[in-house]
Amino acid sequence: MLQDIRENAQGTIAKIIIGLLIVSLSIWGMDAIIGGFSGEPQVATVNGEDITEREFLRVVQMERQRRLSDMDAPDPALLDDDRIRTDVLEALVREQIMTQDAAAQGLELSDADIDQLITQMPQFQVDGQFDSDRFVMVVRNMGMGVAEFRNAMRNQMVINQIRSGLTQSGVVAPAVVDNLLRIQYQTRDFRTVSLDADSVSSEVEVSDEEIEAFYQDNASQFTVPETVVAEYISLSLSELAETQQVSDEQVAELYQSRAPEMASEERRASHILIEESDDAADQLVEIQEKLSAGEDFAALAESYSDDTVSARDGGDLGFASRGMFDSAFEEALFGLEVGEVSEPVETSFGTHIIKLVEVRQSEAPPLATMAEELRRELAEDAAGKRYAEMRSELADMAYSEGNLTGPAEELGVEVREQAGITREGGEGPFQHPGLVRQLFSDDVLQDKFNTELIDVGNNESVVARVKSYQPQGQRELAEVRDQIRERLVQQKTRERLAERGRDMIARLQNGESLEELDLGVDNWTSHEATDRNDGSLAPEVLRSAFSLERPAEGGVTYGLSEGNDRAVIIALDGVTDGNVEDRAAEREQLQQFLASQKAQQEYLAYQQYLRDKADIERP
Repeated sequence: MLQDIRENAQGTIAKIIIGLLIVSLSIWGMDAIIGGFSGEPQVATVNGEDITEREFLRVVQMERQRRLSDMDAPDPALLDDDRIRTDVLEALVREQIMTQDAAAQGLELSDADIDQLITQMPQFQVDGQFDSDRFVMVVRNMGMGVAEFRNAMRNQMVINQIRSGLTQSGVVAPAVVDNLLRIQYQTRDFRTVSLDADSVSSEVEVSDEEIEAFYQDNASQFTVPETVVAEYISLSLSELAETQQVSDEQVAELYQSRAPEMASEERRASHILIEESDDAADQLVEIQEKLSAGEDFAALAESYSDDTVSARDGGDLGFASRGMFDSAFEEALFGLEVGEVSEPVETSFGTHIIKLVEVRQSEAPPLATMAEELRRELAEDAAGKRYAEMRSELADMAYSEGNLTGPAEELGVEVREQAGITREGGEGPFQHPGLVRQLFSDDVLQDKFNTELIDVGNNESVVARVKSYQPQGQRELAEVRDQIRERLVQQKTRERLAERGRDMIARLQNGESLEELDLGVDNWTSHEATDRNDGSLAPEVLRSAFSLERPAEGGVTYGLSEGNDRAVIIALDGVTDGNVEDRAAEREQLQQFLASQKAQQEYLAYQQYLRDKADIERP
């Protein structure tokens, strides 16, 4: 072995390698050779500054977690990792560009500034005070070191200074705001008359040749999507629970343990509330003296209580259980005997004098009404451990087995079948996008492997495989002939209605009356002072009416709203601009919004300008 090494070291290949090393050292220096081994890998270089692979991967992981947390049912299979990596790299490039620009402008934060910001952040505090141990723990959980976190904060804060400076500079002229408000609250006076599809039906014909031509020209619209027939094993906690035997004794035992919790005590109280004031103490003494003298509590509540709602009912608060009142009020109330009156009790609302009027006990529901629910709970508890065991076993077998028959026999479950599953999904568990994505993956579709175990929700786990595959196909013309005919009739009807409508408008503009148009309608339908939010008109008619040019004084502007089953001729008679004089608050709010939008656009444009001129390299 050693002899072979010695001989090769003397050979031609070794001499070539040594020669290349010598050339590299002479041209680029030693750093060119050892830099590739000692330097930290980078994913991009921005104006000569590296974005390291470690930083990139850390942010990718954080972004994955953020997107998962935004899902109603988090499923990593639904994440597009390529998209995430692309988005993260672009964000890091822009951040690097903005950080460099901030440095060029002399924007910076001192270490003391960073320290002050960190100590004020609530996520690093315990009982309202900064806690260094918590700070280190949170930062490490983010995958960062303390120095790295401080540097990231410094970068973000200086970038925010640039953003703040630009976003506060947006200016919108008051005249622009007023014009927008006048348009927004504008009303229009117009008339309408409709042409229905029936009025042109005799003029609409569709030939077989047209149907065949449409079919040929739009063949892609008449395809049958690729589908698979899938075999699958489903493990369901609810189905396992149905096989569990739960005795009446177990149900009764659980009921007895729960009964005390389900029983409750409710207390009916009356109170006299005295809110804080200069003479509150004197009022309380006076009330207590009158109560000691035997005066009626309800009458005193009506006369003295600052709780005007309950005072009308003699201070009655009705029945309440624990947890419904202020803690001090509740403690006093539940310490009283029926008919007893408390000493003054201070709460955040003021000072109360409380009287316990009545106590009632709420018993637990009878066993008969709860037995089924308790039985189901016990069954699911019993099935939970077995479900976890079977789930783990199925996950292992799905990976190692080449079919589902063996795992099904081993677990004592059935292999089910589902047909008609497309890339958009199917019925039952195949509504889950992650399961469908795996089903159509190359490993499963082409190489005939099982899918991984997928949790499809509701304590149900599924493993599937493709039994058969049907590629995309073309539907026969005979299958879609009626569908095409209907579409062509609809299309021709719309076109004919539009032609008839334009012809009617031309005649109206030439001075003909509505009666002369021979539409079978003698009168226009008037719409006076109609605003943009009028719900009595079809949206497309309203949009058309508000898109017409303002008519000349005493004139009319005509327009047409086109639809599949009717066309509406619109005669615009007048336009009244909205009144902005009484909308000072709305004007100010709109001006701030528009200024903010403009400033944000300017910031994005500035950011893009810096990016366009930056020198960005990616390995």
